[in-house]
Amino acid sequence: MKWRSLEESSSTNDLRPLREILAERKESISKHVPAETQAIHARAIAELKQKRLAANILPVGAKIPEFQLPDQNGNNISSEDLLAKGRLVLCFIRGRWCPFCVAQMEAMNAILPEIEKADASLAAISPQTIKQSFFMHDQHKLRFLLLSDSGNNVARQFGLTYRVSDEQQALYKRTFVNLPFVNGDDSWELPIPATYVIDPNKTVLYASANEDYTERPEPAEVVRVLDSC
Repeated sequence: MKWRSLEESSSTNDLRPLREILAERKESISKHVPAETQAIHARAIAELKQKRLAANILPVGAKIPEFQLPDQNGNNISSEDLLAKGRLVLCFIRGRWCPFCVAQMEAMNAILPEIEKADASLAAISPQTIKQSFFMHDQHKLRFLLLSDSGNNVARQFGLTYRVSDEQQALYKRTFVNLPFVNGDDSWELPIPATYVIDPNKTVLYASANEDYTERPEPAEVVRVLDSC
């Protein structure tokens, strides 16, 4: 479940648009992953799109729920703590085993100075255990908090959760994506990837989610939102 980081694979950060990095990973998968495996993932994404999960997430203008979650070092961090610093960019990801989540986190890491220059902070939430968050934070040299949402309780309040299909569960088991181990429970639930910008009074200023986990918003778009608010 180790995906080589951009910093490991190059002496400098990869500053290409995220869409190019994601397209490169998709192309690699199309070349090296068996067609029947790709078809299972495609069916899972299509089923999620039919459910229109992204259309029913916590929307712009809504107030986020209060929460408290442990970070990668086991320290409890509350939403109040995060928002006390100003505006918050909050990403929901699947976990360190997902190459598209890794790409997004490294791309967000690269623009962290711009986020901070806009008087905002960055954090990410996943259902993975504290230990898995620690490994991800350390391996990819991330400079922001990774919060562990055990049981997807916070993601559920944002309208993001779904249960992995039986067909995809069987595939993950064959390919050593052991979600019960990685997440510390046997629910087989994940969040659809989402990115939020939240103001200090807990109001959502920007919300982007996609049932297709291979697609993520451009970090530059997030910075533009911060600059325009």
